[in-house]
Amino acid sequence: MKSSKETRRMEGRGQPEGSPREKARVRTQSRVALPPNLDRVNAAAKRAAQTRFTALLHHIDEDALLRAFRRQKRQASAGVDGVTMAKYEEGLTDNIRDLCGRVHTGRYRPQPVRRVYIPQADGGKRPLGVPALEDKIVQSAVAEVLSAVYEADFLGFSYGFRPGRNPHMALDALHTAIMSQRVNWVLDADIRSFFDSVDHEWLLRMVAHRIADPRILRLLELWLRAGVLESGEKRETDRGTPQGAGISPLLANIFLHYILDLWAHQWRRRHARGRVVTVRYADDFVMGFESKADAQEMLLALKVRLASFGLMLHEGKTRLIEFGRFAAVSRQRRGERRPETFAFLGFTHYCGRTRDGRFIVSGAFLPF
Repeated sequence: MKSSKETRRMEGRGQPEGSPREKARVRTQSRVALPPNLDRVNAAAKRAAQTRFTALLHHIDEDALLRAFRRQKRQASAGVDGVTMAKYEEGLTDNIRDLCGRVHTGRYRPQPVRRVYIPQADGGKRPLGVPALEDKIVQSAVAEVLSAVYEADFLGFSYGFRPGRNPHMALDALHTAIMSQRVNWVLDADIRSFFDSVDHEWLLRMVAHRIADPRILRLLELWLRAGVLESGEKRETDRGTPQGAGISPLLANIFLHYILDLWAHQWRRRHARGRVVTVRYADDFVMGFESKADAQEMLLALKVRLASFGLMLHEGKTRLIEFGRFAAVSRQRRGERRPETFAFLGFTHYCGRTRDGRFIVSGAFLPF
């Protein structure tokens, strides 16, 4: 029997000693220590899960904006205003001071995201959003503040776009879950066009559970509705998170925290008869089940849950498959082939055996 520490790591019941979460407790998206003011925000968020932060904009000062500027990629393409990093840096002190003043007096207005298309290997084109530099700076500064709050809330099985976490940790957690828990069934789920389908009203209501500073909420609303500029024509956006925007990964995590993570955690405790494990990286997630009945019920409940927020599973990419140590043995006894494979974060996972016959979950890079 595995220790409770290992179980908590996979299912979001806290983190083991020396875990990535503890090591990253005072780390930000730039992977540096939080400044003292944000460390206090993080501590306050941890002390009381119901605390609503009414005054956060003062943390978006010149120092925060300068840190955000330093985090930007120097060779990134310019937005609709044509301003590059090099050009902005020529008068950096004055530019940051002016930007800070506009943010605090309500004169700052985000610009539409420039839409470009990049060629793909299959001959098609993928849309790419390029925000204006000042919008990226302010978004990065706000994300730094909000991360100090939400890192106290996010569950342990959420790995995507969080400080101190990466895809390898998500893959390791999934491997540990399948190897150590009684996983017999795997739900490989895909939310159809998630980042383009996020409901703005729902998202802002969710953020308001923790953030009560109307100025921060107003900034989020402005970014969500800034629109897209394509071929010289502006299009309004009433759904989705801003493409290419630095604030989008955090907003996506907040949305999924409320509609998926907390709900799945409660469902497991209230309805599951066997073990249930979850690993999520952004909108890509995998659930493992001991019981086939639990897996089937979760799939039905998940469809209903997502639909209530205007989302749906991609039928062609969502699969419930028999998988795991005991699944492999059961299928062998029935004279069936070994369990199907599934993909997660660019790896194809399959059931295998070591040279001495022991069960192992193996993975291989997907060809692109």
